[in-house]
Amino acid sequence: MRSRVFSLLVIVLSLGLLIGCSSQESDKTSADNSSIKVGIIQIVEHPALDAAREGFIEEMAKAGYKEGDNITYDYKNAQGDMSTAQTIAKQFTYDKLDLILAIATPTAQAVANSVKDTPILITAVTDPKSAGLVDSLEVPGANITGTSDLTPVKQQLELFKKIDPNIKKIGIIYNGGEVNSVVQAELAEKEAKKLDLELINLTVTSSNEVYQGAQSLVGRVDGIYVPTDNTVVSAIQSVVKVANESDLPLIVGEDNSVENGGLATVGINYYQLGRQTGKMAVEVLDGADPAKMSIQYLENTDLVINLKAAQEMGVDLPEELLNQAKRIIE
Repeated sequence: MRSRVFSLLVIVLSLGLLIGCSSQESDKTSADNSSIKVGIIQIVEHPALDAAREGFIEEMAKAGYKEGDNITYDYKNAQGDMSTAQTIAKQFTYDKLDLILAIATPTAQAVANSVKDTPILITAVTDPKSAGLVDSLEVPGANITGTSDLTPVKQQLELFKKIDPNIKKIGIIYNGGEVNSVVQAELAEKEAKKLDLELINLTVTSSNEVYQGAQSLVGRVDGIYVPTDNTVVSAIQSVVKVANESDLPLIVGEDNSVENGGLATVGINYYQLGRQTGKMAVEVLDGADPAKMSIQYLENTDLVINLKAAQEMGVDLPEELLNQAKRIIE
């Protein structure tokens, strides 16, 4: 009898321990999931960068990281100011984050200078190596990896010649303080010569200078080119206004600027770029080492044309070019 009672006690105690362990494991899993905190820093609000951020969050949700459930996002916008970006980056060092998403080159540089222990995912960064963010594109080193938004500058400039073979002078507007823009301007200079185009550089330091700068190009150029420059794109409507008033074709660096009045681009989709970055973030949260994860690029580029913009700018688009378009905005 005693033996039977003892056996029952052992069974009951064992079950209790198993239930307790199971409960603790369940609590741990729940705690682990709810503890995921991601800091997001963006240099300025404009459609392309916003789309990258939205794509990132969507991809994270697809992988099971749902905001308000098992992950929280601390989103900060530097409003185009580098000192603000640096302040945000320093604050991130105290916030016990599991991961940081830095959108655009200036904010990526600010975070890289301040945060050394937390994994950093970058996106919408044209040339991470030239920006001093990684040791190499193949093996970044340190705590940084992510995606590049390097666009096909040559194909974008070719659009001018396809629209009108007589175009000779192109004005390019960008912020000379943005490494990403300088890289594109240098590429544009190189490719322009091959296309028998003269490039006239116009640099600005803030979005407030964009309208006046664009106006200064009128009468001096046959078209305007805006690369993926954060400062200028945040004020793209100012350039669109000048292009419309002066009948100058405006070629831009990404499709969001076409949606906002640019004539055309051959470029990447920033929403998809954000999703690709999200996939990399999931790998990092699963234990992958950012230092060993190559910088990734979007393979597909699309020709996007805005027909209303063509009308506003007095541009007669060749039928052949229209037939090549992946997307036509009316």
